[in-house]
Amino acid sequence: MSAFIGLVIIVLSELLSKKNVTPIKVMPYECGMDPIGSARKRFSVRFFVLGMLFIVFDIELIFLFPWATIFEQLRVFGFIEMLVFVLVLLVGLVYVWRKGALEWE
Repeated sequence: MSAFIGLVIIVLSELLSKKNVTPIKVMPYECGMDPIGSARKRFSVRFFVLGMLFIVFDIELIFLFPWATIFEQLRVFGFIEMLVFVLVLLVGLVYVWRKGALEWE
């Protein structure tokens, strides 16, 4: 029934809607700015490195939440294991920071 209602809504909107296509309506729109130049613009490698670093530290948070929920059951062993995990990531962060990967020019 829900698939039928969805299909009916799509068909009715296609049949009853106005078709007023203008060049401005079909122009790509992003962030409130008119597109200027080619879409094949090259990005700096720093942009991608920063994106990967964001993902790595975001995934760190994904591992911290389940650990925090069962922290009392893990006791000292769980604390030491997470401390090692965070220290490895901290060493990586310091290395990346010293290499200048976090500098945005």
